[in-house]
Amino acid sequence: MGAAAGGRRPPATGNRKPGSHVARQAVILAGGRGSRLAPYTLVFPKPLMPLGETPILEIVLRQLARCGFADVTLAVGYLAELIESYCGDGERFGLRLRYSREDGPLGTAGPLALIEGLDEPFLVLNGDILTTLDYGRFLDDHVASGAAATVATFQRRHTVDFGIVETDGDRVVDYLEKPERVYSVSMGVNALSPAVLPRIARGTRLDMPELLLDLVHAGEHVRAAPFAGYWLDVGRHDDFAAAAAEFAAHRAEFLGADDS
Repeated sequence: MGAAAGGRRPPATGNRKPGSHVARQAVILAGGRGSRLAPYTLVFPKPLMPLGETPILEIVLRQLARCGFADVTLAVGYLAELIESYCGDGERFGLRLRYSREDGPLGTAGPLALIEGLDEPFLVLNGDILTTLDYGRFLDDHVASGAAATVATFQRRHTVDFGIVETDGDRVVDYLEKPERVYSVSMGVNALSPAVLPRIARGTRLDMPELLLDLVHAGEHVRAAPFAGYWLDVGRHDDFAAAAAEFAAHRAEFLGADDS
């Protein structure tokens, strides 16, 4: 497998670790408008955009089931009825699904204040990512760390398309021709401990970076978990096409060899 990961990686499979007592719960953020994928998303919610014949949201749900998650909440808003109609109660994915509807945009952390029952550490992830991350192991590692929050990170290389001139006043001190920068970017996958939830006001827009920085400024342990496997945010036309090609070529690595 190439593209974002740069090499073949193990599939996102696995069961609960022996001795783990945390019930694996996940919240999938599926309420955005997906404006970067317009015009398709004018009439179709982004999480239901298909990679081949399989909606990206279905891939995420099946991965969660394989990783030992039983209860998943879909935070929905834009075109929610289409997502609810397609996913139903989750039985066909091996999950128990419930839905939390937002009346207006609440960001990527705000919807959590509307969801009942998040009384153990839980996963929060975007509904439009393609990755081989083992979600169960990621949550278990978060619990073992004792952190308030864990952010899955991925190294992304970015080449600047111009020559960069560095100066000291009017004196040129360096000239970098199309330099490449390496950044640790958020994968859109986070693990949170329930103690962070009182920081989210019900009905108020709040994005995940704001919540995480609030925790950092309060002296809480916010942990980064670098991931070296495959990851792609299926949010732009070019990335969507790349994800579709990767999924078609390596379906078993995302869903397991026994996927039908």
